[in-house]
Amino acid sequence: MVDLKFETVETGKNSTATVIWLHGLGADGFDFKPIVPQLNLPQDLSVRFIFPHAPTMPVTMHGNYIMPAWYDLYSLKVDNPDTNPQDEQGIKQSAASIQQLIAQENAKGIPNERIILVGFSQGGAMTLYTGLTVDKPLAGLVALSCYLPLHTTIAGELNPETKTTPIFMAHGTEDPVVLFEYGKESKDLLQNLGYQVRWFEYPMEHSVCPDETHAIGQWIKQLLTS
Repeated sequence: MVDLKFETVETGKNSTATVIWLHGLGADGFDFKPIVPQLNLPQDLSVRFIFPHAPTMPVTMHGNYIMPAWYDLYSLKVDNPDTNPQDEQGIKQSAASIQQLIAQENAKGIPNERIILVGFSQGGAMTLYTGLTVDKPLAGLVALSCYLPLHTTIAGELNPETKTTPIFMAHGTEDPVVLFEYGKESKDLLQNLGYQVRWFEYPMEHSVCPDETHAIGQWIKQLLTS
């Protein structure tokens, strides 16, 4: 477990909810910081946004180049664990670090039911894994352009109580990095496991578009004001 450094944006005084937003491979906590005003959240909704920086590590797929990463990546193919293994240890270590951030928010008076976890790409994979195995269910999960990691074994690691956690998943239909089919198959798997997933498709590559940002803002507003 690593003590994660992070950037913070407060939308008001005395925050009553927290959004933890995880960036993708090779990016950092500054990557999604500018998105906060684009979400158009109500002015009277005081939310603390936390944008953690992933630790730096050699990434196998990129010739062991050292970059920010939530876990090592051996291949962009994640369908077959026998031929394309995943970094189980790294995924679990990052999940522990993210859960430590959640615990820090708990200590500030923000309970899990007022915490939303958001992530893009590798950060989205960590959002799903962490949000489904956390000790107490979160308010919601937003998983963008990603896949469910350790999908062949995760069923045995899930916290059954998290099946009440609403999940927002979105993916670009033209994504050449994390294939659209991986996202959709992950959505289908989660639904088969009993999770309530809202699925959004956008005609884009590996990115986030304005319509998607608007939908995320509406989703966060709904979760925190209902």
